[in-house]
Amino acid sequence: MVCAIGAAVCFGTATVLQAVAARAAGAEGGGGDAALLLRALRQWRYLAGLALDGLGFLLQIAALRSVPIYAVGAALAASLAVTAVVAARLLGVRLSGVEWAAVGVVCAGLALLGLASGAEGDRDGPDWLRYAMVAAAAGVLLLGGVGGRLSGRTRALLLGLGAGFGFGVVEVAVRLIDSLRVADLLGNPATYALLLGGGAAFLLLTSALQRGSVTTATAGMVLGETLGPAAVGVVWLGDRTREGLGWLAALGFAVAVAGALALARFGEAPAE
Repeated sequence: MVCAIGAAVCFGTATVLQAVAARAAGAEGGGGDAALLLRALRQWRYLAGLALDGLGFLLQIAALRSVPIYAVGAALAASLAVTAVVAARLLGVRLSGVEWAAVGVVCAGLALLGLASGAEGDRDGPDWLRYAMVAAAAGVLLLGGVGGRLSGRTRALLLGLGAGFGFGVVEVAVRLIDSLRVADLLGNPATYALLLGGGAAFLLLTSALQRGSVTTATAGMVLGETLGPAAVGVVWLGDRTREGLGWLAALGFAVAVAGALALARFGEAPAE
């Protein structure tokens, strides 16, 4: 659980650092997206954000190999609380009383999950599940094609939900990879599901945030990356809670996700 919370801290902090660097790069001059990216890459904050993203991903993998998927998913959603707190400090963003309460709710939910979560499930999952993850990753791309043709909040919600499904595929695929030998990786469908699902998720989320409501897109993403993977972990991978504490884990999961949804506007650190 410590690794999962560490990943959330890394991802949440990286979002704000990259926002600060992008703002500074934009103030230096005009140009297209490529020129803005090149200027941002010269900012130490942007590079620090990328390093934190990498560290967060490694911590996420470590967490998925040691605690149930439902606990990791809720912890990653909590990165929105980290973004909110860091943005209040570095960007001068004013959080309302409700948003500060939501940060507290997220922390309380994670505390309940930490108390109730058992060890990682001991099942490998059925063989067809690996192929199902590849199909799900391909479905994320199709969902992105459909969502891209829409407009307004519906577009943002559908693309955000698709991004969440893609990140969820990554969470499950990590659990389905049981050997890091090159030959085993190349022969495991879960490897391709991880790559395709992660790439599709970043593509859909970027598109949703560029031309849609950040709050709507992030809310869809949080739901997509928590509910489905949690169900897969419990049903097919053997994820369980400590004896007699299933109700506490369910409560903690619901509380943490609800608090994250209340902070959905921090899915992209605000420019102001």
